[in-house]
Amino acid sequence: MSKYSKQTRFLVAIDCIIFGFDGENLRLLLIHRGMEPEKNKWSLMGGFVQPDESTDDAAARILKQLTGMEGVYMEQLRAFGDPKRDPIERVISLGYSALVDIHKYKEQLSDEFQPEWFLLKDMPDLIFDHQEMVQAALKNLRYKAALHPILFELLPEKFTLPQLQSLYTGVYDAEFDKRNFSRKVLSTGLLIRQKEKDKENSKKGAFYYILDKSKYKDKFQSFLNFVPNPDNFLF
Repeated sequence: MSKYSKQTRFLVAIDCIIFGFDGENLRLLLIHRGMEPEKNKWSLMGGFVQPDESTDDAAARILKQLTGMEGVYMEQLRAFGDPKRDPIERVISLGYSALVDIHKYKEQLSDEFQPEWFLLKDMPDLIFDHQEMVQAALKNLRYKAALHPILFELLPEKFTLPQLQSLYTGVYDAEFDKRNFSRKVLSTGLLIRQKEKDKENSKKGAFYYILDKSKYKDKFQSFLNFVPNPDNFLF
């Protein structure tokens, strides 16, 4: 079969937006770009889709090549297709995003492109439209975190309310009143208090909790009661 006639060919790229939680803060993984233009400047992990691979396979390959990270579950975010987004030639990029436990991937990080985890508030200037990609991925993460128990996957099976509060503070970039946060979280009926306490981080000790996943599907909307400004990303 002949190719489509009178059509212009252009490149398809992948850019990986990887958020990580270190136990206290939400961070973003960046590398030094290895090619011109903008060589050595801070960048998301990006590369081009090859003719013989799917976009999912390309995302996994690119992330491994540039950071050493393997086995990261990434979801396709959306396409970024401004005709002038790349100064060299027409490139449409598909953003892939993920949220990981930083501690699980420390040993995997390679040195070639100097990957580094940045606090979102300390993020350096990024090349092209990568800042737009980060903001789109962050908005999507906040949306999913409000409706699904994805953040709990970053916590140990048993966790304390201060640990949970630190996680939500990092993701939503908002301060939560400790007493109100605890009250609202417990009012959801989705946490099961354990008998044990964490006595390493406070003299009094904080009770451990586990998520009741059997109830989460039916009561997920109760978590919207303490998510700050849900209208900003839910609609």
